[in-house]
Amino acid sequence: MNTQPQPRLSPARDGGGGASGTAPGGTAGIDALYANPYLASLYDRLQPRHLRGDFDFYLPMIHEAQSVLDVGCGTGSLLREAHAGGHAGRLCGLDPAESMLRIARRYDGVEWLSGVLADCGFREQFELIVMTGHAFQAIVEDEELATLLQSVREALVPGGCFAFETRNPDARVWERWAQEGPDRLIEPDGRTLQVTTRVTVPFDGRCVTFVETFEGDHPGLPATSCSTLRFMEHHALCDLLKQTGFRISEQYGDFRRNPVGPHAPEIITLARR
Repeated sequence: MNTQPQPRLSPARDGGGGASGTAPGGTAGIDALYANPYLASLYDRLQPRHLRGDFDFYLPMIHEAQSVLDVGCGTGSLLREAHAGGHAGRLCGLDPAESMLRIARRYDGVEWLSGVLADCGFREQFELIVMTGHAFQAIVEDEELATLLQSVREALVPGGCFAFETRNPDARVWERWAQEGPDRLIEPDGRTLQVTTRVTVPFDGRCVTFVETFEGDHPGLPATSCSTLRFMEHHALCDLLKQTGFRISEQYGDFRRNPVGPHAPEIITLARR
């Protein structure tokens, strides 16, 4: 029996490499979590597939689209699974973190691009653009959000879909982060990695800032990762999308497709150009 402790999904690594501290659609710097080659090598084990609900939600949409762009793709695990599952169209992963892309590029069948969406110059190339792992929340400033949405809209074909999620601020998930205790991961050689999360700037009505500390017996440790995430109210998100030329076709409060409400953990949005 495997008695290794099972990691939980932390606020900064429950999704692609563009989550927390990296703005895949804008210009912000890359979080240490994604720039550190050692931490990047552990990324998929730190947020294992069986603890994620987003893959099973997004994969059917990916298989229905002939051309898909994953913004903030990280190690590329979502698109790799789509390709392995028989997707025969165009799959493209974009991320600004080279340490993550070096892992993604070990796999063929997917285009792996380095950079941010605003610099790619895509025009009406994709039926579906996804932004998973709460990467949308890493884009904190209004100008960068506007740049992202403009770039997404330009990259989509008419009627194309932008699918993403952001945590519902009404659920106040940040209050649980510090209470959940450290995360531990035992490597194959027996070394232990411990990850501790500490909120340093509580929710101010707009953002939460937190620090993750990585400790263990490795030359690349200890390491710290400081991240700021934006929590948008449901009505503000809807208004922003409409103002930037999107039509909201579906919204859900979790990956089981329950409705958005005060106690729902997510605001999952499918918005069409």
